[in-house]
Amino acid sequence: FIFFYYRLNQQRVNLEPGTSIETMRFIRHKKIIASFLVPLFFGLATFSLGHWMYETFFVASPNGMAPKDINKIFFEEFFMVLIFVDVLLLLFSLYQTDDFNKIMRNSGFVISTILIKLSFGVEGIASTFVLVSAVAFGLAILAIHNQFEKIKT
Repeated sequence: FIFFYYRLNQQRVNLEPGTSIETMRFIRHKKIIASFLVPLFFGLATFSLGHWMYETFFVASPNGMAPKDINKIFFEEFFMVLIFVDVLLLLFSLYQTDDFNKIMRNSGFVISTILIKLSFGVEGIASTFVLVSAVAFGLAILAIHNQFEKIKT
């Protein structure tokens, strides 16, 4: 899937002197959000690890309680933050552009992130199916977006 992502995402924004102010503003918003996300994710990972260690080693488990599902330790909160940020970036992109293909691409990425989050709540092979479907959906949305870009030019 990574190969297909890079193959489909060959069109990058060139920050040349002719780049629009709206695009520069959108990139600046993304950089600001990213600068807040890095310490947030490190803090979330540290808190999750500490909480898991506390529950595993220091809290007595009555009746031989099974260990906590590994997906519930960090990834649920991680993907909730990602969904929130994706929606925030979608709102910024709506403010920047009214191009249908860009709005659909950004909305598709939000849907892919939500599907990945939902895959953690499903058991067995269905979880893998939902996860692969989420990635395939994101790649399909990116391919459709690239076709629209080719038609425009």
